[in-house]
Amino acid sequence: MARKVIDEPSEDVVANAKRERAERRNPFARLVLFIRQVVAELRKVVTPTRRELLRFTGVVLVFVLIMMGLVWALDQLFSWLVNWAFGDDVFTG
Repeated sequence: MARKVIDEPSEDVVANAKRERAERRNPFARLVLFIRQVVAELRKVVTPTRRELLRFTGVVLVFVLIMMGLVWALDQLFSWLVNWAFGDDVFTG
């Protein structure tokens, strides 16, 4: 018969949980923890090189131009459909 193995959290995990719970109660400690976490995340940020930045900017501008063209084409199509369905003087009242 197999024995049941009880998976108890280590003392390290329990101590961290108690510390985090205590920090959660104090609004000032929560703010300090948040700022510490923000700084830690900002240290992970990798700034792009000039070449990458120009390439990314170009990709975004091309995408925006394509989307503008698509929206313009759909607008023209729907305008034509409305004028065809209801007549040319729909918008003049």
